[in-house]
Amino acid sequence: MKMFKLFTAIFCFCAFSLEAQEISDHALGLRLGDSDGFGAEISYQKLLSRTNRLELDLGFRDSRNYDAVKLAGLYQWVFPIDQGFHWYYGAGGGLGSVDFGNIPNGSENDGIFIFAAGDIGAEYNFDFPLLLSLDFRPEIGIVGYKGFSDNFDFDIALGVRYQF
Repeated sequence: MKMFKLFTAIFCFCAFSLEAQEISDHALGLRLGDSDGFGAEISYQKLLSRTNRLELDLGFRDSRNYDAVKLAGLYQWVFPIDQGFHWYYGAGGGLGSVDFGNIPNGSENDGIFIFAAGDIGAEYNFDFPLLLSLDFRPEIGIVGYKGFSDNFDFDIALGVRYQF
């Protein structure tokens, strides 16, 4: 009986350890950064294959100077480092809208923008359903209002996501 319990304990430990190395099917949470003025973004990740996933981020901003919304989508390649640590890189883009309603002559810069983005980062996948990440996402405006389309933006953020 003791041998059976020991075998069961070892089996469960190994199963949980292996699970921590896998990319979760879904992850939902927040991506917290502020270099582009969007602050927190609602973030969703969907597993596509064993080493690939799709990440979608939706950010809102309501301030004295402007109101904005931004949607980003990235295709990512994920690689294990060691014991729950992974690194990843990806590419994608998105679109957004900005309204400078309270600034004199701000409406000249209002509008929709489209951008291209890259992504590189590292994450830790806990044994319980929590995923922490730190990533760097450079973005460049392709089309849109003047204040964004001619700027190169560096977005660094901390991701906190629940895996399911």
